[in-house]
Amino acid sequence: ADVLTSKLAIVGPPSVPGADVDYTFGQVSFVSSQVDYKGNCGNISAGVGPFAIDEGLLPPPGAGETHRVVRIHNTNTSAILKATVPIGAHGAEVDGSIAISGVPGTGACIDLDFSATSGSVTGKLLPSGHRSEMLSVAGGDGHGPEELEVTLLDAGQPTVFVRSADLGLAPTTCASSVLTAVALADAALLRRIERIRGAGAVRMGIVQTWQEAEEKSPYTPFVVLVGPAPGADEPKDLTATCIFMQQLHKAYPVTGSVATTAAALLPGTIVHAIAKPPTGALRIGHPSGVMEVEGCVEDGKSTTLVRASIARTARRLMDGSAYVPWAVWPKL
Repeated sequence: ADVLTSKLAIVGPPSVPGADVDYTFGQVSFVSSQVDYKGNCGNISAGVGPFAIDEGLLPPPGAGETHRVVRIHNTNTSAILKATVPIGAHGAEVDGSIAISGVPGTGACIDLDFSATSGSVTGKLLPSGHRSEMLSVAGGDGHGPEELEVTLLDAGQPTVFVRSADLGLAPTTCASSVLTAVALADAALLRRIERIRGAGAVRMGIVQTWQEAEEKSPYTPFVVLVGPAPGADEPKDLTATCIFMQQLHKAYPVTGSVATTAAALLPGTIVHAIAKPPTGALRIGHPSGVMEVEGCVEDGKSTTLVRASIARTARRLMDGSAYVPWAVWPKL
């Protein structure tokens, strides 16, 4: 089992005005008998629009229609995502030239707009009201209690941002998948990161105590270790590694990229201080390559995420039927 593939999407008719479909995301734990429904997954979100079109949940394509905007109500966060899906005579297109780091082959471009996901879980872009702050973290595994500077931000997915250098890692560790894997194979380091995640979850109001985060909210929030781009000539504005479900993400989560982009565009965050000022899309260097996100933040009397758009691909791999006994469903 793998944390990147232990996921599910439940898709059906819309339950709110302004949406075309409802979509519920579940992160399946393979450590315990648990499914975490607190957050969302951007890559799974990319498949919802094509699925809804191919399953007949939306009206069939009109004559000459080449793209369909699918308004997706994510029931986990109550946010509405917009997916612009290329379509043909037989449904969603799958062939195309878009390549994604960490994904084999190419596919048709699906544009995902996450601009409505500010405060997706906590209700605020900045859950604590601060752009950066000192976080008190419990000790353990040979580490005493510590104070770490973090940025807590909720857009796409609640995320705790920490400088990789503050954890004793080389600032650009995450530019290399090999170096990242070696550094994060340290069990004590992963437990330390989990304590940081737990403290951030408490500060954001997701759980009551840091110990509850692993048991009750293993997926939310993410922890992202950030560092500068490895060189002036590198096509990256910063480097980032995400740890979720107590494991290293082999590439980078889409919802995490939304939070990273918002933080990079917001003065006063540790991400903004580290990143090169983007000249276009923010280029996030991660263990499998580079992810680009188009973003815009309005920073006035209120801080608003105006745009967070990313290109994805999706295609149906297989389908079938699974038969689940009624006895295992929660009693309603």
